[in-house]
Amino acid sequence: MLTVQSDVASLHRVVVCRPGDAFGSQAEVDRSWRRLGYVGAPDLEAAESEHDAFVGLLRGAGVDVHYLDASIPVGMDALYPRDASVICRDGAVLCRMGKESRMTEPEAHAATYATLGVPVLGNIRGDGRLEGGDVAWLDERTLVAGLGYRTNPEGVRQLRDLLGDRIETLIEVPLPHWRGPGDVFHLMSMLSPLSESVLLVYSPLLPVFFRRELLERGFQLVEVPEEEFETMGANALAVNPERCMLLAGNPRTRGRIERSGIEVLEYEGRQISTLGSGGPTCLTRPVSRLAVDSDKQGRKGVSP
Repeated sequence: MLTVQSDVASLHRVVVCRPGDAFGSQAEVDRSWRRLGYVGAPDLEAAESEHDAFVGLLRGAGVDVHYLDASIPVGMDALYPRDASVICRDGAVLCRMGKESRMTEPEAHAATYATLGVPVLGNIRGDGRLEGGDVAWLDERTLVAGLGYRTNPEGVRQLRDLLGDRIETLIEVPLPHWRGPGDVFHLMSMLSPLSESVLLVYSPLLPVFFRRELLERGFQLVEVPEEEFETMGANALAVNPERCMLLAGNPRTRGRIERSGIEVLEYEGRQISTLGSGGPTCLTRPVSRLAVDSDKQGRKGVSP
């Protein structure tokens, strides 16, 4: 059976990475965090505790959680597994990372998918660069890809070729310079799908053509206030079309999401999110989502 090409259908299986597997040791964290662009040094023990609670929320929502294969050496950024692969209805595309220190992560994803029985359709190769945080589904036939310091046109071209007729439209969105190549800025830093008709966005950084496209497609845009952009208010993980996860400390964003009719599950994430600038979408690589059939009598789209 096939996975649904969606970022909002009911979350079925995800891959996460334990902080201990990504960080290695506290000594390694203390040596590496500045070089990797973290805003501070995470405390490994506290990060493990936060991550366990985050996974507990996922499992409490009925999500099947799997851990990234730990046999492949990775670095601190592997804590954010969204970025190393892209999932479509028939399996996974392995990315080629725009950040050189993350180059081994796709191999760890391949090993994980082999265990889970998820087919790998291909790899981004050569001069191509592609990170999963720059890729989002607007609907089952429409994909959006951000072009910035982590993803380039060649990477997107290869992704389009690998997906073939699984998609009809691929919208390329140029990303802002923001704080430059050393900072982490993905498409999903400013856009998170919440339901089939609702998107969480930070409009000041959206290109005009793209914002107009979203409105023309009939999306309701939930606007993240300026003061909560820095605290990853724009980064929310849809658990299903009626529920999402959001980093605690964004009360205005939470209120606006709830007024759109979507429940918010908050998690504490100073160690696993704030210091590494990675929200709940970053902390998870959804492998499969389930969609309710239009007649409400069955479900389709379990994992490959």
